[in-house]
Amino acid sequence: MLADLFSSESVTSGHPDKLCDAISDAIVDACLAVDSNARVAVETCVKGKDDASLIVLAGEVSLSGNTPDYQAIARNTAASIGYTSHDIGMDATSDELCDVQVHITTQAANIAQGVNKDGLQQGAGDQGLMFGYACTETESFAELKGKYFPLAAALSQKLTRRLSAVREQGILPWARPDGKSQVTVEYAEDGSIKGVHTVIIAIQHDKNLKDRFDGDEARELAFVKKEIIEHVVNYSIPEQLLTGECNIVVNGTGRFADPGGPYADAGLTGRKIIVDTYGGMGRHGGGAFSGKDPSKVDRSAAYASRWAAKHVVAAGLADRCEIQLAYVIGVAEPVSLRVETFGTSEVSSRQIAQRVADVFDFRPGAITNDLNLLRPIYSPCAAGGHFGRTPGGDGEFPWEVLDEEKIEALKF
Repeated sequence: MLADLFSSESVTSGHPDKLCDAISDAIVDACLAVDSNARVAVETCVKGKDDASLIVLAGEVSLSGNTPDYQAIARNTAASIGYTSHDIGMDATSDELCDVQVHITTQAANIAQGVNKDGLQQGAGDQGLMFGYACTETESFAELKGKYFPLAAALSQKLTRRLSAVREQGILPWARPDGKSQVTVEYAEDGSIKGVHTVIIAIQHDKNLKDRFDGDEARELAFVKKEIIEHVVNYSIPEQLLTGECNIVVNGTGRFADPGGPYADAGLTGRKIIVDTYGGMGRHGGGAFSGKDPSKVDRSAAYASRWAAKHVVAAGLADRCEIQLAYVIGVAEPVSLRVETFGTSEVSSRQIAQRVADVFDFRPGAITNDLNLLRPIYSPCAAGGHFGRTPGGDGEFPWEVLDEEKIEALKF
């Protein structure tokens, strides 16, 4: 009988798409540091070649104050992630080996006139729909409690954050910035979690690593797998979820050696939106987050809907909750609010939706006030997921903080 399985993936900060997200969010933070009301919509593209690498910045920025040095921001962000050698995949520190092109203009006047209103009358920066999701899957595990997040997504994100940490901390000095994870969770017939079925890790590594094994790639791969299991998999996944039947695959092609990153694959801002959110367990409206200031409801309303959904589940109203919002450009109030609890609540979805509407204000101005979003807090979001993360060591993530008064107000 076919098992009931669900898989989610994540990627490291050095993945080309995440590198682009990091540069775009670094520009958002730099602009908000100059002007908290800055309007930013910037996308990044990266690609490495044999002779040099390329970073392209394109978009719109409007702010009051000195314009940040976009080129320096791009170079410093890429270098901080680990791209300081052309042999690895990019040398962002070198003008000769890395060209940075800047194509950034100001926000269109027709958009600005609908958005640049005072306070709670501020209109949405664009039309669109956003989803927020929460569930109880992580709440049975002490290491994950309080996340209210899909388990496969939580574990895949934790793995990639750990992949970056072991490289940055020198625990695995042969590791390189580019990497991926994928986790498959198996469910019992009653919907409870049986365990982790499969873990997949791809980690870029030093091309000279095989020299330690006299060029024997099989021994090299065995070493990489052993180190990844010990320092990444066993560190990141709760012991009770890793049974003897769990299948662990590391570098499935045999090798993932330098150069990787932008040399191996072009990168683009916003191409990992499922990685950014719920790993496919919850729906997504299609709009990327990174590179956008909070006036863009693609970002702020996605954060607000996650915040509200997490409160619904934390209040005990449902085991699973998905909230959809929709907006029209230049208008403050959302045109629709919908709640789905997937049969996990004793209260109707319409009743919960009304209670959510009474407790949460989804106007863009209210969202930015309630979550204090007009600050340079977005760079930590660029890799490792925007949701299901504990505020503090990882970053701000105010949309993950539960408000006990709101929890009580939601209850029936």
